[in-house]
Amino acid sequence: MSLLFFLILNQIASAGDFTAARIDYINRFKEDAIRDMIKTGVPASITMAQACLESQNGMSKLASEANNHFGIKCSNWTGSSFIQDDDAKDECFRKYNSVLESYDDHSNFLRSRPRYSFLFEIPVTDYKAWARGLKKAGYATDPSYADRLIKIIEDHQLYLLDQGKQLQLDPIASRPKEVKPTVYATTTSNKRTEHRVYAPSVEVVDPFSSRKIMDINGIDYVVARQGDTWKSLSKEFNYGYWQLPKYNETSGETPIATRQIIYLKPKKKDNSDDSYIIKPGDDLYSVSQQTGVKMRFLLKYNNLKETDRLEAGKKIMLNKKAKS
Repeated sequence: MSLLFFLILNQIASAGDFTAARIDYINRFKEDAIRDMIKTGVPASITMAQACLESQNGMSKLASEANNHFGIKCSNWTGSSFIQDDDAKDECFRKYNSVLESYDDHSNFLRSRPRYSFLFEIPVTDYKAWARGLKKAGYATDPSYADRLIKIIEDHQLYLLDQGKQLQLDPIASRPKEVKPTVYATTTSNKRTEHRVYAPSVEVVDPFSSRKIMDINGIDYVVARQGDTWKSLSKEFNYGYWQLPKYNETSGETPIATRQIIYLKPKKKDNSDDSYIIKPGDDLYSVSQQTGVKMRFLLKYNNLKETDRLEAGKKIMLNKKAKS
């Protein structure tokens, strides 16, 4: 066997191993990307493509040992950390309890930076505009970054995840196999361990055929669609024009964001979970909406004022018992 032929075979084998590793990564974590999309509005295809690219399909040391799949460093972080060399020696990186926490934190990183705010006006199904928008906002210096994301998405049909469909990728076949369309949405919260980012449990639903009513903290809610207004939702659910804004502690003049949680009943004064770990970009209102606890009780339990800023990584108490 000639040396050239051996090298060619070796390259083919390496490429096959790389593709199999990427497909395995997508199969393992695509549901987490869908969960994150429902909560944050970042397309699952974009999260998956960025994670594949930036974590080396989950095989980087940072991903495998710290569940950090986007290389986010410790700035303004009070959680666990992981030290490794990067631009400088012994740099501090955020460490997570799960891959989903990494996905959530990355999405909230985008949500909390003004330069990325325009992305959330782009439809969740327009992955090309999202990829190019990330590059335009300066997410990466690589001039081909957007094209690389788009290629990953199209090679593996990840855009189907944004449309409420799920894939089962076959490492042997050249194209992915599409299975029965499903999408995941948040529902009743689970008990959480300390230092764990708040993440409601999930069930398989199909919100693309009808409006699915779910619950957080025992309170019915729906996920807002593009174009929803307080007036249109009030008409859809047969409410008076004032009820839904009141239940959601906001004004009827406030615009509704796509995938925003809209409560159909009043929030409660407490939650069975004792506390919530504040994520980057959270404010009092977002914590109230994610936990189903009225803002005035959050202020009371935590000795806060409405003007106080919430510090990422800190706990916020969700009931009177936790305060005491």
